[in-house]
Amino acid sequence: MGFAFQKHDYDKIASVLESEFQISEQCYRTVLKNTQENRKLSLEIYADIPIGSQKGNLISVYTAQTHFQLHFCNGYVLSEMLGEVTFIAECKDKVSGLIVEKGAGCSLYANVDVNILSGDFTKLGPEVMLSGIALSLAETILPQKHEK
Repeated sequence: MGFAFQKHDYDKIASVLESEFQISEQCYRTVLKNTQENRKLSLEIYADIPIGSQKGNLISVYTAQTHFQLHFCNGYVLSEMLGEVTFIAECKDKVSGLIVEKGAGCSLYANVDVNILSGDFTKLGPEVMLSGIALSLAETILPQKHEK
């Protein structure tokens, strides 16, 4: 496993989400509430745990309607301006991102071609454009091995 969450990572994430983590064994958990829009979500980060025959980071998000998991998270990007944390998992030339908002919102983009993150968004169909724009912040932490 290349990336491991450290205490300073949890502190940065909590700061952007304006929350606090509760720690229980290998799980860092926080609950985000948005009373104006009647939303609530739980974010759990499991660092360096067994996932099948390997070890990795697992990000789980629970809402009243959904449950998302991102296996083998290998980094994250903070956006203080947007109040978001984007958790990233990369596998070969594909990237998945789980975006958690301080306003208790969440989005998942899975198996996105990494080359569209820095491409010309105007050449993409509107149904594809959103994933490229949403995950483009992650390009700063991805290895520079992909063609532009």
